[in-house]
Amino acid sequence: MYIHELSRMIEVAKKASKVILDIYHNGFHVETKDDDSPVTEADKKADELIREYLGKYFPTYSFLTEEHADNLSRLDNDLVFIVDPLDGTKDFVCYDDEFTINIALAYKHKIVASVVAVPVYGFIYYALKGCGAYKLDLKTNEAKEIFVNNKTIDLTVLKSRYHSVKEEEEIFKKYSDKIKHVDVAGSAYKACLIAEGKAELSYRLSTGTKEWDTAAFDLLVSEAGGYVLSLDKTPMEYNRRNVQNDYYIIVNNLKNWYFD
Repeated sequence: MYIHELSRMIEVAKKASKVILDIYHNGFHVETKDDDSPVTEADKKADELIREYLGKYFPTYSFLTEEHADNLSRLDNDLVFIVDPLDGTKDFVCYDDEFTINIALAYKHKIVASVVAVPVYGFIYYALKGCGAYKLDLKTNEAKEIFVNNKTIDLTVLKSRYHSVKEEEEIFKKYSDKIKHVDVAGSAYKACLIAEGKAELSYRLSTGTKEWDTAAFDLLVSEAGGYVLSLDKTPMEYNRRNVQNDYYIIVNNLKNWYFD
């Protein structure tokens, strides 16, 4: 059931959160990668910590992470950790607090355990295939099961702070009779809000996301009763040769309801 793996994933998310917050509150230098996206010391240190920690306990598992060279030998391994050590580096750089740590375990191209940590807010969202989705409050050390809501009107739609495109805005305008609020949220935190019933829908119609951006929250939303789907309404698969994602949406529990 991958309970041992999930336990270690939660533990290393706590450790990585401390490393990231120390850098966040004490200053950092921003570099630019080849794809023009930002990277900081926090991304690199968290990546190293997560790979070393999980690699110690699960030495036969492979890794696919944003900040480490991709070894395609992972394609021959049924068990692969998929990691974004700091999802939302732009959120981090701009000090808007809504960056996350994403850690997922894929078995035969499906996510079976996942963790999304929100370091500044002190929350860890986690899920285990077939066992539900949960939100852990690190301040109280209390965990509660979370669920999507079933709203179909007066909807709250979440869009990216830095990657929203005009095609999304056109959809929001077209269905303004159903959409009551269009709010902004950072990185994978959008999916966490939908998973706990605080919003209903999020589109990603811009390019640039990879497997490590979506893998962890995919299972979280699914286990909470929702869906992460490609625009053809099919589930996403993981540990692919081409890690680039197609466009996708995150929706509450009404799979065939979202707008075409």
